[in-house]
Amino acid sequence: MKLKRFKEIALDGTVRQNPTLRLVLGTCPTLAVTGMGAISCLGMGAAVIFVLVFSNLIISLLRNVIPDKVRIPCFIMIIATFVTIVSMFMEAYMEKLFATLGIFLDLIVVNCIILGRAESFASHNPVLDSVCDGLFMGIGFTLSLTLMGIVREILGKGALFGVQLWNFKIAFFAEKAGAFLTYALFIAIFNVCYNAVERKLKHKAARNAVAIEREAEAAASTEAKEA
Repeated sequence: MKLKRFKEIALDGTVRQNPTLRLVLGTCPTLAVTGMGAISCLGMGAAVIFVLVFSNLIISLLRNVIPDKVRIPCFIMIIATFVTIVSMFMEAYMEKLFATLGIFLDLIVVNCIILGRAESFASHNPVLDSVCDGLFMGIGFTLSLTLMGIVREILGKGALFGVQLWNFKIAFFAEKAGAFLTYALFIAIFNVCYNAVERKLKHKAARNAVAIEREAEAAASTEAKEA
C-alpha cells in the first residue's frame, strides 16, 4: 500500500468519515455505553476494532467468491463469528467488563458501522486496504466513544476510569437525557472544527493555485521576451 493511500484511509476513519461524529452510525451503543464509564467505552471500542479488522479481512479475501444475492447474510455470519470470539474471550478473562457491556456486545453483529464498512469498502477493496479501513474506523469509533464516556463519567459521577475524583456531580449527565445532550454537543463541536479546518485548507489551496498560475504566466512572459 502506498503511503498516500494509507494516510487517506487513516484520515477517513478517524476524521473525515468518523463513524460516530460524521456519519452518526452506531448510535445505540454510543448512547448506552458512554453512561457506563470510560473503561466500558474502551472495552467496547476494542471489541469493535477486533471485529472490524478481522471481518474486513475475511470479507475482502472472499469478495470475489461470495455471490451478490447472499452477500449480506454472508457478511453477518462472518461478523457474528468474530463477535462470538470476542464475547467468549471477555467472558473468560474479563468477567466484570463482559457483565457490564452485556447485550451490547451481541449487538455488534448488527452494528451499522461494521456492516456498512463490509458492504461499502471491504467487499470492493484489496485485503490490506480493508484491514487498515477496519482499524482506523474502529479507532475513530473508540476515540469518540471514550471521550464522551470520560465527559459523562466526570460530570455525572465525579469519577474517571472508575476512580472517584470528588463528590460534586451533575446527575443529569449520568441519565439518558444526558447521553443525548453529550452526543449532540460532541457532534456540533466536532463538525464546527472540521468545517473550519476544511475552509482554511481550501483557501490555502486556492492561494497556492493562484501563485502557481502567476509564476507560470511570469515564466511564459520571460520566455516570450527572450525569444
